[in-house]
Amino acid sequence: MKTKFIFITGGVLSSLGKGLASAAIGALMESRGITVTFQKLDPYINVDPGTMNPFQHGEVYVTDDGAETDLDLGHYERFTSAIMGHKNNYTSGKIYYSVILKERRGDYLGGTVQVVPHITDEIKRAIMNVAGDAEIAIIEIGGTIGDIEGLPFLEAIRQFRLDVGKENALYIHLTLIPYIKTAGELKTKPTQHSVKQLQSLGIQPDILLCRTDRFLPPEIKRKISLFCNVDEDAVITAKDVESIYEVPLVFHKEGLDDKIVQLLNIKAKKPCLGAWETLVHKLKHPKYEVTIGIVGKYTSLKESYKSLHEALTHGGVANETKVTLKYIEAEKIEKDGAEIWLKDVDGILVPGGFGKRGILGKIMAIQYAREQKRPFFGICLGMQLAVIEFSRHVAGLSKADSTEFNLKTPYPVIYLMREWYDSRTQKIQRRDENTEKGGTMRLGAYPCHLKKGTFAYKAYRKNKISERHRHRYEFNNKYADILTQHGLVISGLSPDGELVEIIELKEHPWFVGCQFHPEFKSKPMAPHPLFKDFIEAALNQARQKSPER
Repeated sequence: MKTKFIFITGGVLSSLGKGLASAAIGALMESRGITVTFQKLDPYINVDPGTMNPFQHGEVYVTDDGAETDLDLGHYERFTSAIMGHKNNYTSGKIYYSVILKERRGDYLGGTVQVVPHITDEIKRAIMNVAGDAEIAIIEIGGTIGDIEGLPFLEAIRQFRLDVGKENALYIHLTLIPYIKTAGELKTKPTQHSVKQLQSLGIQPDILLCRTDRFLPPEIKRKISLFCNVDEDAVITAKDVESIYEVPLVFHKEGLDDKIVQLLNIKAKKPCLGAWETLVHKLKHPKYEVTIGIVGKYTSLKESYKSLHEALTHGGVANETKVTLKYIEAEKIEKDGAEIWLKDVDGILVPGGFGKRGILGKIMAIQYAREQKRPFFGICLGMQLAVIEFSRHVAGLSKADSTEFNLKTPYPVIYLMREWYDSRTQKIQRRDENTEKGGTMRLGAYPCHLKKGTFAYKAYRKNKISERHRHRYEFNNKYADILTQHGLVISGLSPDGELVEIIELKEHPWFVGCQFHPEFKSKPMAPHPLFKDFIEAALNQARQKSPER
């Protein structure tokens, strides 16, 4: 069966939600029995987002196969059953790097290497390569129409339709319809200009997704249809919603899935959206409420913790609970103390991260959670800092630290392991300080064996799990005996027993630290078990303070 392709572009301005729109379209197609896959094509020159500043780029999403990708791939996996990997995210840097390597090998036989056809052909190969057995491949083009760096990708998708035929490729353009309050009108001119710019590149959109704060009236849709040369029923309101999980329902109400199926000439069953309706109802009508304090470094930009935010929401859905997130800068805790910032929260979470800034504040938050018996969840760096805090204040290793922060610490309870056995590849993996940045990490899915009778085992309800990693430093097994003698529980280990994956405290309502990133595998319809149990513990904490909750 031949794969059909949907290309999604964006205009007027950035952050309109192409990634969410792509994911929602995938969800609608799956609800009609159609298999989907995705690809994000990013115009920036970086080979991948792995070394990019979270303040600029937001979260780095990690796949099972160890790819460091754009955060939109997280939306794709959360909204659908599609599994993402290296082939699902290409950047200009990755494309150009591939072409340059071919040129150096002599693959072009000494010919002049140009954007057209060599770069565009490489982009088209990447698109074809992602299709696999999927009936529809949804290809999101990053950036905004008019960005100079995006031109090779737009030229490639223009050519692509000629290659595969009109019935096998569809162009969807996401744009903005602002409401001007002083005039009391919706304005279509930005959309008209954006579509004209796209048309000037040889691409005529088949469907327009119009981001706005209200449903578009028929007269506005007629006007857009006339000036943008699209069918009136192909002008779709992409209305602002309370929850991102409403987007598939809004698109369906507007007839988007019917139009896609019609234009691509696909035979599909009627949509089954009951699960999405139930999810949205639970989100809008929670029985309970908890507040989770997130102590981190990138608190001014919530996109830096996108998957974490969503996983906490999923944990709330599983407990019929609204989860209010209180982002707290670790440096403020260093300055003011933990009590003033954490006394009103029902649970404390310290997420992953890199670098020394704010480390003391995070350790102070963990100590507060341990001593005050507040439910605590430490992820990646948060787990490592929980080990350091316990070592310093319980096990008597007052100068314990990670070699990431102090190479001269007398007690390197967290350290840079130089080599380990990778059970995925069945090879010894080695770290070298001269290796490129992206090559020094433990990346992707690794197996873990759980210890019975622990919080982790209670959550997962099975002995063996697999979770995704993104880190350089590890628990130092040299200190395992002394820490466990003082009450630390090692509840998750790699199959060979070398790598500590989960630590806990027994005499505590709920205290768990994991070396991996469980947020990457949480979905709204299938909340991650650790987040589910963390929110349950926080809810129990809230009820102790206020029984009526």
